Amino acid sequence: LGGIAGTGIGASFVQIRAHSQDASADKVAPPPLPEAFGPYQKKSEEGNGVIQMIDLLVADLDKEMQEAEVSEKDSQADYEKMMEDASTKRAADSKVITEKASAKASTEEELQAEKEKMAGTAKEHMATLEFISALHGECDWLVQYHEARKEARTSEIESLVNAKAVLSGADYALVQTARSKGFMARSQ
Repeated sequence: LGGIAGTGIGASFVQIRAHSQDASADKVAPPPLPEAFGPYQKKSEEGNGVIQMIDLLVADLDKEMQEAEVSEKDSQADYEKMMEDASTKRAADSKVITEKASAKASTEEELQAEKEKMAGTAKEHMATLEFISALHGECDWLVQYHEARKEARTSEIESLVNAKAVLSGADYALVQTARSKGFMARSQ
């Protein structure tokens, strides 16, 4: 391999014409210049359409950019207003939640107090019912044995009167005032 950039194509410098001492003999006159187009003239109607079209595109682009800027400003203002409203609403909601949590805690505390009060009242009610039941039993016993107790009391009163009279000196041993139906009563 060898040559130009390893392609195998060899490069060689070949001199086609020898240098001569007389340089003016070898020189040929250059060809004449081409004909000029004339002075520059502005194309009025052909270029106006393209320029107007470009001007129209630039104006449209400026208008769209202004609309985009106005729209972005409006959107930013709307966003800021929405964020402010949301912040205000969050603060109000947080306050409401705090108030409701406080009211709930207060209500639960009152409920617990009322439950304890109800439990105390229930115990008191049960004690009252037990007392009424015991009192009812005593009353039933008094009603049931009223006549027997009345007779016993009457008998006791008579015995005390007799005992008093005996202590005063009277002798009632032989006098019978009423027929007794007690323990020492005689049957006829």
